Amino acid sequence: MSKIVQWSRIASPWIIHFNAGGCNGCDIEVLAALTPRFDVERFGILLKGTPRHADVLVCTGPVNEQIKSRLKRIYDQMPHPKFVVAVGACAISGGVFRGCYNTLGGMDDVIPVTAYVPGCPPRPDAIIQGVYALLQKLKKGG
Repeated sequence: MSKIVQWSRIASPWIIHFNAGGCNGCDIEVLAALTPRFDVERFGILLKGTPRHADVLVCTGPVNEQIKSRLKRIYDQMPHPKFVVAVGACAISGGVFRGCYNTLGGMDDVIPVTAYVPGCPPRPDAIIQGVYALLQKLKKGG
């Protein structure tokens, strides 16, 4: 039974997108990756509206004091096993907002991050490649 569950997680990952703030450049690119032009559904990737149905949390923007508790709550609501993909320079390290009075830094300062997609903003095909690399890592058992 566990092999069937593992196969279904890899064959059809359900993602939820979380915007922690920033300039919204990465958000536009994430939404572009979900459009028919890039067709992420060929990998079985579906966007869900609730964390209770999602396997992968795709995060953009820097973490600040105001958003920290919300991010942790959304992460805690996701079922196990859960994975986090940090998209963009702000989500990885705080980006241009690093060092600001209210910015804590990247996503990995608050929740564990499984995959990183660098760029400012990263292209939609890079975001798809990041999620696909996560799926390949799961296939290998990593």
